[in-house]
Amino acid sequence: MLTRLLKKIISTASGRTKFVMAVVGLSVALLLILSAVQIQANYNELLHGKTNTDSTANFLVINKQVNNQTINATSLSDDELNQLQHQPFIDGVGNISASRFKASIESYTSTFPFYTDIAFETVPDAFIDVQPKDWQWDENADFIPLIIPNMFLDIYNFQFSVSQGYPQITPDVLKMVSFKINLQYGNGQKVSYTGRIVGFSDRISSVLVPQSFMEWANRRFGNSLSNKPSRVVIKTKDPGNPDLVKYLQNHGLTADADKTRFSKYRQIVNAIVGVSWVTGAVMLLFALLIFTLFIQLTIASCQTEIQLLITLGASPKQLQRFLMQQFFPFNLIVTFIVLIIIAVLQYLLCYFLQQQHIFLQPLPSLSTVAAAIIVVLVLWWVNRSTIKKYIRM
Repeated sequence: MLTRLLKKIISTASGRTKFVMAVVGLSVALLLILSAVQIQANYNELLHGKTNTDSTANFLVINKQVNNQTINATSLSDDELNQLQHQPFIDGVGNISASRFKASIESYTSTFPFYTDIAFETVPDAFIDVQPKDWQWDENADFIPLIIPNMFLDIYNFQFSVSQGYPQITPDVLKMVSFKINLQYGNGQKVSYTGRIVGFSDRISSVLVPQSFMEWANRRFGNSLSNKPSRVVIKTKDPGNPDLVKYLQNHGLTADADKTRFSKYRQIVNAIVGVSWVTGAVMLLFALLIFTLFIQLTIASCQTEIQLLITLGASPKQLQRFLMQQFFPFNLIVTFIVLIIIAVLQYLLCYFLQQQHIFLQPLPSLSTVAAAIIVVLVLWWVNRSTIKKYIRM
């Protein structure tokens, strides 16, 4: 009898319109703030997820900008290299060492006539995107292994061969071709070795040789004592990191523009995500205020009846428990429905991006679920505190 009486009193006092407004306000606020959490989770997954990691994009070749102030002075000092290594957005730095001797390369056969002057570079193996089995050298080796950029093969196949009437060549065929490498020293004296291409790189746009060969050749044929690098390759989790781009600009350094040009877009996305967080938080505060006022007005409207029931023997705890059962379950229902909406949107987004070879988790992130649980706990506390306060009045 007491429960039926309380329901009748509460339903008369609350009013449908006020209740619907409170639920709608809470729903919109929850949708905004949980969407902001899920957007942030997707953002992190796109940037740092293993399925979206680009081993080429995460390595940048860095060098000084060539201008009137730095011309013929582009070597990186030990202090500059040390500063690079200690930046929080850089995970590793590898020196790119250049050859200090004149060299040329030519073909052994007239079927594939070829000759050009050439310069070599070397970099620690950990910074090379290919690791061929023949990538080692000593003074007793039969040939000098070379890694060339894929771009070089494209230039030959689609420009040089077309203009000169030469046949196009595949990477596998090119690996079988031996080249004559001429190293010059002293007064034009020349020593010839056999070279062979063992791999193709998309990361470093120069002809690479093993470090052991470069150190030996620079000692024997080198014409300069300087061994300071002019270029380095850095490893970073995020080549579009605005802090990285700002550091390079402030220190007169430059990198591949295609890999860092998304920095401005990142700043825009960061701003949008931040606005979503702020908007969601503000809306949630307003929703809590609306729901609190709704509870207060409902209890205030039937304050006389509640006091009468207490006078007749109903305990305040019994009334508080009843009112919590009346108001709090709607918070749970709204939170559950909002989570379902976010799950559906996340699945559709995952399916759409998968067609573009971009991969996301098809379900809401754990952080989104955790945020929903935290919001539910906050709502429970607000409901309980409001009811407890007004029942005791």
